[in-house]
Amino acid sequence: MAPRTRTGSTKRAPTREIEKSLWARGFETVVGIDEVGRGAWAGPLTVGAAVVPHDTRVNGIRDSKLLSEARREFLFDRIADWCISWSTGSATQQECDELGMSAAQKLAARRAIAGLTVVPDVAVTDGSWDFVSPSVAKVELAVKADLRCLSVAAASILAKVVRDREMRAWAEHYPHWSFDTNKGYPCPVHKASLTGYGPSAIHRRTWVFMDNYVPWTAIRRTPPAGQSSLF
Repeated sequence: MAPRTRTGSTKRAPTREIEKSLWARGFETVVGIDEVGRGAWAGPLTVGAAVVPHDTRVNGIRDSKLLSEARREFLFDRIADWCISWSTGSATQQECDELGMSAAQKLAARRAIAGLTVVPDVAVTDGSWDFVSPSVAKVELAVKADLRCLSVAAASILAKVVRDREMRAWAEHYPHWSFDTNKGYPCPVHKASLTGYGPSAIHRRTWVFMDNYVPWTAIRRTPPAGQSSLF
């Protein structure tokens, strides 16, 4: 029996069907785009961009959320060497606070695209929101692209590993918040650390968790202009 995901669906390997349809329509350079870190309480929001070959592939590529940390690390160099071009771009926690998450995600995507060594004709990204335009002239939105589309799945792994490594490095400077294990995402240990120690320098201070888990009245949350609160 084939392995099952947590949702009960079969773990099918992503294919190049979306890329092939775009190549057939005359789009020569297709870039897959995916983001990680949007739901974290600390650290950057990171966007990955990957342009994959037309023929060869790396076995084991899946949406990064379906893989263990060890498996993602194992695949990282193989994917990086295999891609025609790849890049990641990030928005810092300060930029997430000052701009709001939507604008920060667009900024991270722009930085990721700028880091490529090729100019993409079209971008493929997951979901129904275009956070890539106008950095790429044409954007193809595809439901569950991170599960279905090989270049998007590759981008998700590259972005996840780059961000996880950054959070592990930050953990050496901010050991109380266990960033090496939680990567800045909410969990009981993270919540307890916030209650005891307050926020670190890399926490997103405009998030509502500041009121719920940090009883330090001296901390002021300032939402981006035009917004009364965030998330």
